[in-house]
Amino acid sequence: MLALQFNWNPTTGLDLFGFFELHFYSVMWIVAFLLGWQIMKYIFVKEKINLEYLDPLFLYTVLATMLGARLGHVFFYQSELISEDFFSIFLPFKFKGGFEFTGFQGLASHGAAIGIIIGMYLYRKKYNYKSLLWILDRVVIAVASGAIFIRIGNFINSEIIGKVTDSPLGVRFVQDYYSKRQIVGETGIENYKEAYAAVTNNPQFQYLLDAVPVRHPAQLYESFCYIFVFLILWFIYQKTNKGHQSGFLFGLFLVLLWTVRLFVEFVKEPQGDEYIKMFGLNTGQMLSIPFILIGLYFMFIYKPKASKK
Repeated sequence: MLALQFNWNPTTGLDLFGFFELHFYSVMWIVAFLLGWQIMKYIFVKEKINLEYLDPLFLYTVLATMLGARLGHVFFYQSELISEDFFSIFLPFKFKGGFEFTGFQGLASHGAAIGIIIGMYLYRKKYNYKSLLWILDRVVIAVASGAIFIRIGNFINSEIIGKVTDSPLGVRFVQDYYSKRQIVGETGIENYKEAYAAVTNNPQFQYLLDAVPVRHPAQLYESFCYIFVFLILWFIYQKTNKGHQSGFLFGLFLVLLWTVRLFVEFVKEPQGDEYIKMFGLNTGQMLSIPFILIGLYFMFIYKPKASKK
């Protein structure tokens, strides 16, 4: 069974123009947004909604997701950035300790969820063709599909890693264990990409690889579960009357996605500082519970006062 364990030490991006690196994590976000756009286009055509509303919806969703995810990460997990490296909150660069292009790293799904809800509210205020819950009921299908790729992006980046395990499915996250500076120092190879590659390819550095603990690939667990979240939402929307019950799909999405998050957190390493920790649950789990309760409300209690056609 040990043969199922593997070492994860990938190339995380492509060097462009000498100083700019295209991160595969960013590519996963692009794939998520483009797939979401295609899903919403299908829904708009199916329900005979004017497609002129689609591009503004896409723009609002992208901005709300990115801004909400970034601010959520800062508020929930890395608040020290506000005083130590403020501009890195909003720009894809690190300024503290030297200027470096980093891409938009540090994005929290709880913040993204809040951002999307606020974004859809603002979108609905400007484009009043359907109710807010009609929009949310359909947008969450696209969001669920995108979440699959975001977690794959986290896996590529060796971030949001799992706890140490002796599971046969465990992974050695080499680039999480050794920083760029550290791997250069340990190997004596100045190019950090070549240094990382040497750890897994050069027997001379086997001792460095052996020092890396085996961990749960929590990102892949989550991504795999999100496939089923998407398929369940898609099936109910396409095949059942519940798909047209106002608020039901939105509520089901909240329940399914955050229940997955609640349980996967048990095998994850804590992210950032643990600002909220009660009853043996970490910050991510405590933040998930309100979303689940709100979801149950919209599934089983909420009754719309009037349906807007």
